[in-house]
Amino acid sequence: MKFGILKELKTPVDKRVVFSPHALVKLKSLYPELELKVESSEVRTFSDAEYQNSGIEVTNDISDCDVLFGVKEIPEANLIPNKTYFFFSHTIKKQPHNRAVLQGLLAKNIDFYDHETIVNENNQRLIGFGYYAGMVGAYNSIRAFGIKFELFKLPKAETLSGKEDLIRHLKRIILPPIKFVFTGKGKVGSGVKEILDAVKVKSVTVDNYLTKKYTQPVYTQIDVLDYNSRKDNTVLERIDFFQNPKEYESNFERFTKVSDIVITAHFHANEAPQILTKEMLQYKDCAIKIVADISCDINGPMACTLRSSTIDEPFYGYLPIENKEVDLFHPAAIVVMAVDNLPCELPKDASEGFGEMFIEHVIPAFFNGDKDGILARAKITENGKLTPRFSYLQDFVEGK
Repeated sequence: MKFGILKELKTPVDKRVVFSPHALVKLKSLYPELELKVESSEVRTFSDAEYQNSGIEVTNDISDCDVLFGVKEIPEANLIPNKTYFFFSHTIKKQPHNRAVLQGLLAKNIDFYDHETIVNENNQRLIGFGYYAGMVGAYNSIRAFGIKFELFKLPKAETLSGKEDLIRHLKRIILPPIKFVFTGKGKVGSGVKEILDAVKVKSVTVDNYLTKKYTQPVYTQIDVLDYNSRKDNTVLERIDFFQNPKEYESNFERFTKVSDIVITAHFHANEAPQILTKEMLQYKDCAIKIVADISCDINGPMACTLRSSTIDEPFYGYLPIENKEVDLFHPAAIVVMAVDNLPCELPKDASEGFGEMFIEHVIPAFFNGDKDGILARAKITENGKLTPRFSYLQDFVEGK
C-alpha cells in the first residue's frame, strides 16, 4: 500500500499537513510494508528538506499512490480518478459552495473519507483540529478585548512559534476582572480551557458566575442544558435535547447580562435553537463586548456572526440596534471574531497533534480489516455513488 501526502491548494494558503515528518517516521516504523510519498510544497509548515532528512521521498508526482491525504478541499480539476482520498470536504451539511467537490468525487469514481466523518461507534469524532481552534480562539478573544479598549497589544497568533509562545505573551498582560463564558465541552472547548487556565483565569460554577461579582477575571464553561430550556418546562435531559432539538429554546440571555466575552466552542445542529439572538444583543442590559465565534456558522446560532473573518483581518464590529457590521471602534459595537480556519495560526502544533490522532485512531483500520468500522462509517463515496450512511446528500449532489 502506498500513501501520498498532498500539497494544499486552497487560497488563502493553508500551511497544515496531515502527517509531520516525525509522524511519517513513526508510521513507517509501525508498518514497514507501507510506502510513503510527500508532494512537494513551498508553503507547508514543514519544509521538503525536513521530510527528506527524515528519509521520506518528496516528489512532484504522487499519482501512483493508492491513498491520498490532504487537509482542505481538493479542487475538482485536481482529483485523480479511481483513488482513495481523505480531506475535509465541508459538504456533509450540504454547503452549496462545495457541491462541485462532491460531484467530482463521484464522477471520478473516488473512494472518499471525510476527516469530519471519522467517528467511533457512539458517533464521537476521533480526529480534528478543534483543540487548536479553541486555543487560538481564546487567544484572539483576549487580543480583541485589548484592541477594542486600548488596554494592551498582543501579536497575531500566526506570528508566534507555537502554543507555548502564545501563552507566554498572554502571561505578560494584566486582565481586568472580566467574565468569560464559553459553550461546548469537546475538543474545541478543551483548547479554550487550556488557554484560560494557563493564564490563571479562574474557573467558577454557572451559579456563581451568574450571581457573583469578582475582583479577578473568571470563566464558566457551559453545556447545552445550561443555555437551552424545554418549551414545555419539563425535566431537562441531555439526550432529549439532541433527539428533540425543536422542543427547546435558548435561555442564553441570563449569560448576556453578566458576560464580557463569549466564546463558542460548541457543535450546533441545524435544527437546534439559535443561541444568541438579535433581541438578546439589543437588550439594554446586554454586557457582551466580544464574541469569539470559533464555530463560525454564518447567520446561525450567534446572530452577530454576519460573515466569516480572516486571519489577516480577524475582527469586525457588530451594531446590535441595527443588526449590521460597523467599525469595531464604534462605541456601541460588539467585536466579532469569526475566523473559520483558526488552526492555521498554529500550523506546526496543529499538524503534529492531528497526525498523532490519525495514527492512533485511523491507520490501524487499514491493517486489521477495519474491525471497529472506523473506515466503513467514514466513507462517503464508493464506486461512483454515495454510501448508504450519506445517501441524504443525493438531492444536494443533484442541485435540488
